[in-house]
Amino acid sequence: MVAFAKFRAIIFDIGRVLIRVDISRAMDGLASGLSLTPGDVWSAIEKDPRWLDWQEGRISPRDWHLHLAKRLGFSLPFEEFSEVWNRALDPNPIHSESFLEKLSKNYRLALLSNTDPIHMSHEEARFPFFRFFPIRIYSYRVGASKPDPVIYRKALQACQVRAEEAVYIDDIAVYAEAAQRLGMSGIVFQSREQLQSDLQKLGIQLD
Repeated sequence: MVAFAKFRAIIFDIGRVLIRVDISRAMDGLASGLSLTPGDVWSAIEKDPRWLDWQEGRISPRDWHLHLAKRLGFSLPFEEFSEVWNRALDPNPIHSESFLEKLSKNYRLALLSNTDPIHMSHEEARFPFFRFFPIRIYSYRVGASKPDPVIYRKALQACQVRAEEAVYIDDIAVYAEAAQRLGMSGIVFQSREQLQSDLQKLGIQLD
């Protein structure tokens, strides 16, 4: 990390950085009535040949639903599938709104996430803190996902900053390191207290 650089933008991942995620809650719902365990269901989804297409916007939500229903053998209608899919998202955000609001007064805040349209439609409607993030770079909109440099460059362009003027925060070290290779300062998120400490070390104004 480069201390006390002149930062203009702070870019956040979403899952496990801003919103707690528990995949098992969604998998329990999808596995109900199947011979598969919730763990088997998640393993099948992660390894599905169309998973990257789903994350990068090359398959629609309804086609993704039909694809999984056929592969896994469930009969949930689309609306119920979407509700179950979103159970992975904890309704209580990780950070206080006051923390994000203070940051937003001094820096351009952006989101950069490997995600899908079902989750984002739910999250943007459910969590008021999204109003502090006018710049939102989602893998399914960009057609690329982390750690591809393309998606990080899209975020920098949207923020209108150089790489050295941006801080990127992710819970996955490989994704933070990918940002660092482009010249950004990367923080691996572990806790609220750790994040605030690391931001202060970079000279980020928190109040």
